[in-house]
Amino acid sequence: MDDTILLLLASGMLVAAFVYASVGHGGASAYIAAMALAGIAPAEMRPIALTLNILVSALATYKFWRAGHFRWRLFWPFAAVSIPFAYLGGAITLPGNLYKVVVGLVLVYAGWQLWRSFRTGEEMRPVREPAVPLAMAIGAAMGLLSGLTGVGGGIFLSPLLLMLGWAGTKQTSAVAAPFILVNSVAGLAAGFVDGTAALPESTWVLAAVVLVGGWLGAEYGSRRFANPVVRRVLAVVLAVAGAKMVFV
Repeated sequence: MDDTILLLLASGMLVAAFVYASVGHGGASAYIAAMALAGIAPAEMRPIALTLNILVSALATYKFWRAGHFRWRLFWPFAAVSIPFAYLGGAITLPGNLYKVVVGLVLVYAGWQLWRSFRTGEEMRPVREPAVPLAMAIGAAMGLLSGLTGVGGGIFLSPLLLMLGWAGTKQTSAVAAPFILVNSVAGLAAGFVDGTAALPESTWVLAAVVLVGGWLGAEYGSRRFANPVVRRVLAVVLAVAGAKMVFV
């Protein structure tokens, strides 16, 4: 890869890692978009994006946990069944682009709702924990959606937790980060097992960059950003991801 292109790519990923980590996400969709613009081969894009996603979501998991926002009781029902369903979704090919358009519009709508919630104060609504069977059923759906669409499961899980009042803003980020982490690890491992995953040397430069951006973003998101600010950042992330699904 040309040094100039690598520098521009790393700069974009630094910003993306900061923004995504501040809301507990890994940033895979942004990395893929940046790599597509840089002309990286499609076969290399997925393993690179998953590797960077793992690094950033791991940092976000640690930071939000250290800040005291992680809740195991909320996390495990969603995560327990998401991985096998993500694998199942990845094995299914849907005809046409209608499904992507519908899901993309849902993400844009969720982003709009979160943006509007800026005026509601610290939390959108009173927090109450979901029933375990319901959370597991939703985790399965999130995993399936992740596999079908190629979008990280946290993109779907975060707005759902917030709008249904199942978690506070920081708790949502603290649950989304490890949710993304476990699914990204599973996806990358599957690629190495079947021989489709290969990482070019430039991956390690990009990894170093997103570690810096992810560390700073997770630090500010977990401790310094006010909850309404975090929701607005998440709203932008959702809207961008939704638009990408509709138009790309």
